[in-house]
Amino acid sequence: MKTRIHDGIVGAVMLTGIVLGVKVNAGWFYLPGAIAALMISSAFTGFCPVYFVLNRMMPGTDAGK
Repeated sequence: MKTRIHDGIVGAVMLTGIVLGVKVNAGWFYLPGAIAALMISSAFTGFCPVYFVLNRMMPGTDAGK
């Protein structure tokens, strides 16, 4: 369950950044770039801010790792 919520949140933020980068201002492309950097760093560190918040909001459920 947490994995699906995580994927939805990350996908929505990345898509929003891309659409805003195309339609509004190219500076919005930094948002999906930052998300991608966090995803790469979480592969090595095991820390993901989205899972951190989800674990606080949904205690007692799968850790999402």
